[in-house]
Amino acid sequence: MRLKDELAVHVSALTSTVAETAEVVEAIAECICSCFRSGGKLLLCGNGGSAADAQHIAAEFVNRLHVDRQALPAVALTTDSSILTCVANDSSYDQVFARQVEALGRPGDVLVALSTSGASPSVLAALVAARGRRVLTIGFTGRSGLAHMGALCDHILVASSDDCARIQECHGFLWHVIVGMIEQDMFGPDGS
Repeated sequence: MRLKDELAVHVSALTSTVAETAEVVEAIAECICSCFRSGGKLLLCGNGGSAADAQHIAAEFVNRLHVDRQALPAVALTTDSSILTCVANDSSYDQVFARQVEALGRPGDVLVALSTSGASPSVLAALVAARGRRVLTIGFTGRSGLAHMGALCDHILVASSDDCARIQECHGFLWHVIVGMIEQDMFGPDGS
């Protein structure tokens, strides 16, 4: 029963991650609420599946998750093909997110960096650029990623797994929780 085996691994990783990250989930939600309330924006980046996650998260903030409410400023740095290919061609792929952080990041903004391994050079460069711009940094990674990203993040959420799929599944679940917390805190149950 491959499906039941995969489900058991998923549930185990998610259960452990939730138990280990409850405090950081609260801190991340508070950090992002504070950013939005002070007029800041959320920048998000990642590669591959994490790029898709960055876009998904940005969409939840700009549009809605549970309630109709005011749009919130969130930008996935993974979507502008002209910027991405220009920077990759003229400089290096490692700089595709960092250059956008340099252009768009302002003090009080927040950068969310997603990397299951925590070792992605383009994501690490974005975190360094954010520090230079006084942009707060939030990292989402797996167990091995803490050693790479930890020192560059104001808050870091570590999924309790080394498997890319399980890490991304944990991240997706927790982002839905975080967005829901932020909606509730900022707009109440009916979005007003």
